[in-house]
Amino acid sequence: MPEVIINGPEGRLEGRYYPAKVPNSPIALLLHPHPQHGGTMNNKVVYQLYQMFVRRGFATLRFNFRGVGRSQGSFDRGEGELSDAASALDWLQTQNPDAPMCWVGGFSFGAWIGMQLLMRRPEITGFLSVSPPANMYDFSFLAPCPASGLITHGEKDDIVPQDSVTDLIAKLAKQKDVIIDFQVLKGATHFYNEHLDELEQTVTSYLDRRTAEIQAALAAEIEELDDVEDDDPDDDDD
Repeated sequence: MPEVIINGPEGRLEGRYYPAKVPNSPIALLLHPHPQHGGTMNNKVVYQLYQMFVRRGFATLRFNFRGVGRSQGSFDRGEGELSDAASALDWLQTQNPDAPMCWVGGFSFGAWIGMQLLMRRPEITGFLSVSPPANMYDFSFLAPCPASGLITHGEKDDIVPQDSVTDLIAKLAKQKDVIIDFQVLKGATHFYNEHLDELEQTVTSYLDRRTAEIQAALAAEIEELDDVEDDDPDDDDD
């Protein structure tokens, strides 16, 4: 996984990028937990999600927010980190201009940033939000939520109460054509220390199902467009 340096709003952003082996593959961006509480792109949850996307043929990027590792700048309470994420996504899309799908995944603070990015970038196909800190940050910007996704929560999470997450999901679930899958992992804490394999299995099952559905929908759209072109009278020979 080659190291990459991305031009961010406050200077360089340090990342790890695994290019897809097949042209025109989907892309995925992973966002790490709170920079002031030890969060980096090498967090175990973020790394596990990163590897999961790589194994499925995605061109995959994870990076350090400003002020973390070799990334320049300093913590900016989420505003600057959102700009960092947007720059990272720009870079990823430049490397993969014909990607048919774009996914964003985030853990804890990274989940909050990822959901904000989702609101600003309509090309994002789906999201993975692992232990979103719904009790600490305002998620009211999700009005409406523009894409379906998966939210996970640890049953024994003593940092984010489950009620705050279920309240968030109840608001999102009211929106037409948006489906929020919610999975509570039995026995898991906020950091999934002894439950990383179960987390990966949960996310993998969801991602495989969603990507198959999206690919089928894209194929149906292409077939419909082909049928319309075949029926166009302007295409008939004189």
